[in-house]
Amino acid sequence: MKIFKGLNDQFAKDKPILTIGTFDGIHVGHLSLIGRIVDIARKENKKSALLTFDPHPRTVLFPENPLQLLQTMDEKIDKLESTGLDYLIIHPFTKEFSALTAMQFLEDIVVKYIAPSKIIIGYDHQFGRNREGNIDFLKKHQKAFNFSVEEIEATAIKDNNISSTKIRKAITEGDVETARLYLGAPYCLTGTVVKGNQIGRTLGYPTANLSQIAADKLIPGHGVYLVAAFVDNEKCFGLMNIGVRPTLQELGNEMRVEIHFLDFERDLYEKKITVSILRRLRDEKEFHNLTELKQQLSADETKARSYISSISI
Repeated sequence: MKIFKGLNDQFAKDKPILTIGTFDGIHVGHLSLIGRIVDIARKENKKSALLTFDPHPRTVLFPENPLQLLQTMDEKIDKLESTGLDYLIIHPFTKEFSALTAMQFLEDIVVKYIAPSKIIIGYDHQFGRNREGNIDFLKKHQKAFNFSVEEIEATAIKDNNISSTKIRKAITEGDVETARLYLGAPYCLTGTVVKGNQIGRTLGYPTANLSQIAADKLIPGHGVYLVAAFVDNEKCFGLMNIGVRPTLQELGNEMRVEIHFLDFERDLYEKKITVSILRRLRDEKEFHNLTELKQQLSADETKARSYISSISI
């Protein structure tokens, strides 16, 4: 997959099969759409292309209420690499760009620089100032601009249409299993391991403190989770606590992400790791003392190990 930051004359020569969208958290519905453009492009001996935007439009239009992202752009690129897509076009989203009418966007961006032979978009896709452009708008102008249009219906699981909004709600509530079902893969957090207070070490449960997580990344609801990660190409499982550590209030109430890896004793300080969040084990709790906390950690470990044999990542 070739990645382009901005527009390029190369696209118009190829007349690719194109899809357009923000793709806020690439879920199974998005993957179905992308799979469709890739299949058609291969059958017609053309290139497949995806036009997306960075930063997320809501970040620009509503800076006072920015959206927490399901995937950073780097995570989105990693996901798209496995789809067979030929071109990823990342167009900068600015206030000036947001002022383009649907016709200006279609004529001055899509047709002028990309010149697609076919546009495939989701049934609810909207574009242009005041979101005036949609599938009907494209169909109305397809002959004039020499492309055809195909609409992709919503993808449903258990009769529930998949959407980024539903995935975001599930993650916020700690329902990472529903999020995994909709995303087609576990929800992930990426950060750098830094040294903490080392309380866990005194309990026999040393933790890796995950810091430098992207500021606009959505963090799951507070609680304890079963996670997995690849460290130096070795898969390892662990217990992750997200929260404010109410039992250790004297150390502050800053939200932390801490992971105790099972059967793993290697030094992780300053390593950048990505953890896949597999299952929520319990809510975050306050304990009367560290002895009670250690007993609960032992119970968490037992529960986690009972799940590991049945989980694949």
